[in-house]
Amino acid sequence: MSGEYDASSIQVLEGLEAVRRRPAMYIGSIDEYGLHHLVWEIVDNSIDEAMAGVCDRINVILGQTEHGFESVTIQDNGRGIPTEPHPHYNMSSLELVTTRLHSGGKFDHSSYKVSGGLHGVGIAVVNALSSWMQVKVRRNGGVILMQEYVRGETISHGLIEVKEDWKDRGGTHITFIPDHEIFEAVHFHIPTIKNRLRELAFLNKGLTITLIDNRKAREELESEMSLETEKENTWSFHYDGGIQAYVEQLAPNRSHEDIPYFDETIETTQVEVALAYDRSERDLIHTFTNNINTRHGGTHLSGFKSGLTRAINSYVLKNEHLIRNTHLKKGLKEKRSIFTGNDVREGLVAVVSVKVMNPQFEGQTKSKLGNSEVKGIVERCSYENILKFFEEHPDSAREIIDKCEQAATIRMKFRQIREAVKKTQAKGTGKLVDCSETDPAKRELFLVEGNSAGGTAIEGRFSEYQAILPLRGKVINVEKARLEKAMRNKEILEIIRAIGAGYRENFQIENVKYHKVILLMDADIDGHHIVCLLLTFFFRYMPELIDEGYLFIAQPPLYRIKKGNKELYVLSDQEKDKIVNDWGKNVEISRFKGLGEMNPIQLQKTVMDPNNRTLLQVTRVNIIEAEQIFNTLMGDNVPPRREFIETHALEVENLDI
Repeated sequence: MSGEYDASSIQVLEGLEAVRRRPAMYIGSIDEYGLHHLVWEIVDNSIDEAMAGVCDRINVILGQTEHGFESVTIQDNGRGIPTEPHPHYNMSSLELVTTRLHSGGKFDHSSYKVSGGLHGVGIAVVNALSSWMQVKVRRNGGVILMQEYVRGETISHGLIEVKEDWKDRGGTHITFIPDHEIFEAVHFHIPTIKNRLRELAFLNKGLTITLIDNRKAREELESEMSLETEKENTWSFHYDGGIQAYVEQLAPNRSHEDIPYFDETIETTQVEVALAYDRSERDLIHTFTNNINTRHGGTHLSGFKSGLTRAINSYVLKNEHLIRNTHLKKGLKEKRSIFTGNDVREGLVAVVSVKVMNPQFEGQTKSKLGNSEVKGIVERCSYENILKFFEEHPDSAREIIDKCEQAATIRMKFRQIREAVKKTQAKGTGKLVDCSETDPAKRELFLVEGNSAGGTAIEGRFSEYQAILPLRGKVINVEKARLEKAMRNKEILEIIRAIGAGYRENFQIENVKYHKVILLMDADIDGHHIVCLLLTFFFRYMPELIDEGYLFIAQPPLYRIKKGNKELYVLSDQEKDKIVNDWGKNVEISRFKGLGEMNPIQLQKTVMDPNNRTLLQVTRVNIIEAEQIFNTLMGDNVPPRREFIETHALEVENLDI
């Protein structure tokens, strides 16, 4: 029976206690995502100084205490957090912003015209969720002042003067240790941090951001799979070309020489765009608001798409000679737009960055911009500047128009194939053996190699929430095949139908039927190849599935080890050798050559039971490297693939990973 609910039941959480009680409300989660969010909160404050034109250098330093806890230090050479006594509170301004929520200098736009940190919770939240934090500040060439905190509480009385030799006249140095009592994971992931810092350097041309990893035993700490071994501990990012350089790296195989770029301010909104077209079919558009990655788009994305489509259609109406397709020529004679939005976005690589004085984001994670006025501003800027670029660069304009015409021709020719996908989705479940659970967040879909293994998985699954889709043979390599050919592949159609959210530009993440899509293949070369083909498909056709953390790779065991009543399943030769050595003589060892050799109980116990299985979550931490790797390894250009394999062959330690 519940206790009494009366006036005494009402609690008021003082200070930062609310953050410690409900951390996910402020940083999204207490896993690796939330852990890294602490870094972004502090780095974003330094970036705001850079956007204000008073900071050109930021350092991010990873350290480790003598007890093994990881720390992060963020240094900038900006103005420094104000340290003077606050006129309305009995404390310094520094202590106010570090210990009180909704305090800061970004509410009235007098100190910052635009900023990423808008709610005054950043540094205070980091303080609340750290076991220890230290802030050092220097302002206008004066003395260096320091204050320390433990779990959000100030432990130093007032500000302490420290003797250090700073070459900068001003700046803020913040060091914190995440509280291991709160976070599920307390290990910082170098690729995640590198990707974000590189991104910020692209978005703020001229800014230098340096990452230094001073942690002990880095080889043991870095257990992530990587295509290259990290041998250095310092990385520096500086791009005078800004987002133009970003697009150049994202589209190394572009079909035209000049890159359309513009930077224009209308009223209080700054719009900066760079774009290019490469020889692929997919489109890749990154959007940012005040340096925040709005991965779900928003009004700035809508405005850019509309402006681009209008500009290209307007240009071809004035330059009809560029069009060769007779059906499209007929449309020009009727003075109507001949290209759809999908036509002009095929092969498009773009970065759209806006600076907005009062951005309105949808949701706490700031992943989608909602300001209605921004759409019209970005559309106007895009339309006018892209048209101007075409007129000044006719050769590049011709290449881009040719790309759009090719897409439009294929669209008209293979419209029936696109419709076939919709029809297959309405036909029923096909080979899919579905589960009874209706909540997508609780449902799992296993894509299983072969009908035989699929049958075993069907018998061994937890039918309430696990669905099975057997795949016969290898799916088509969508990096080489055009859309119309990929849509003829039965396995591809089955996957699209099972997930139920469409594909490519028509993909709707909210319609995904399963929040865990798990690739279950044999632990051999053929199985790995199928995994690569499926990863290529998801990367090109459903990247949002990866971004939302819905895609996983199962890790079936290689060996079953038995001695008497003891039985273990292991994933690697190293693990097997250790167990055999520990158990001594009379050990039975069985190697599984494939999923088909496992019975339903074994498959359930090792791969399907959430309490025992091992899943690798698929992420695309570094989009630039991911693009280059998929182009190299799965594309149709042989020399770069051969060079990559020859370069990295000796680095491979375990092909079964």
